[in-house]
Amino acid sequence: MKNISISLIAVLILAALPAVLSAAGLTGLITNILPYVAITVFLIGFIWRILLWGKAPVPFRIPTTCGQEKSLPWIKTNPAENPSGLPGVIARMAQEIFLFRSLFRNTDVAIVDGRPVYGSAKWLWFCGLLFHWSLLIIVLRHLRFFIEPIAPWIGALSAVDGFLEIGIPTLYLSDAAILGGLTFLFLRRVVVPQMRYISLFIDYFSLLLILGVVSTGLLMRHFSPADLNAVKTLALGWVTFSPVVPKGISAVFYIHLCFVFALLAWFPASKLMHAGGVFLSPTRNLVNDSRRQRHINPWNAPVPIHTYEEYEDEFRDKMKASGLPVEKE
Repeated sequence: MKNISISLIAVLILAALPAVLSAAGLTGLITNILPYVAITVFLIGFIWRILLWGKAPVPFRIPTTCGQEKSLPWIKTNPAENPSGLPGVIARMAQEIFLFRSLFRNTDVAIVDGRPVYGSAKWLWFCGLLFHWSLLIIVLRHLRFFIEPIAPWIGALSAVDGFLEIGIPTLYLSDAAILGGLTFLFLRRVVVPQMRYISLFIDYFSLLLILGVVSTGLLMRHFSPADLNAVKTLALGWVTFSPVVPKGISAVFYIHLCFVFALLAWFPASKLMHAGGVFLSPTRNLVNDSRRQRHINPWNAPVPIHTYEEYEDEFRDKMKASGLPVEKE
């Protein structure tokens, strides 16, 4: 519980930061300086991590194979599960990125009567998919604050997201879905003993930080409305590098901003970087062509080679005396 407590304290400190800055007359720090600092840290950290991973040599083909490899013409292959070319890799990566293919295959194991019994574990896949897709939709909906005029597809996306027309203002499906997915992912780390044992501060802090962003956003939409015109003016000011301190904005909005900027700055140093790392995973993005092409490890140090012919020349008499066959008499 120590990691959970430390993470919760860190998030509460971030929530109290706007009140402290406001009391000190430094509200402009949140709206005028922190956005650029957070985005700069995010971009530099993200690019640095990608370049660092990209420089790691992968001399061998090590894709995870889950289907029949391409071999003889009369044997049916599975190009997406065992890709032998670029189209297969693209299909496999698309399944991984958009549908969480490997997580769907995840299984639950339990010891029953002294033996392992495997079962379905689709709840993790479903809630993970729910969370990520909802987060993407929410980010796309928020683009309306940063562009003028608003693109038609953003309005269409918002209309589809809120087509049930529950409540006033309308409850978006993505808002409810992301809250449900986050709750499951957090409770899974807290309730399941195995997950609680391996969970660290960075795991809880990332989940609580995202939960803070989502909860403050829902508070602003349904209980403490913000002036959307002032918010859009501020967002357009960030884009044009001429931000202004908005007036008449509730404290919840500043807390929301602090959580968002903290999440951006924290992103490159956290496990959230799997968003970029999945594209560089050699177990996913490599072609399995080891039967067609020999891959030699460039790290192998040069060593003297003793061929069989040289071996036989050196020990031919002893081999004949022992009754071993030789190629040369």
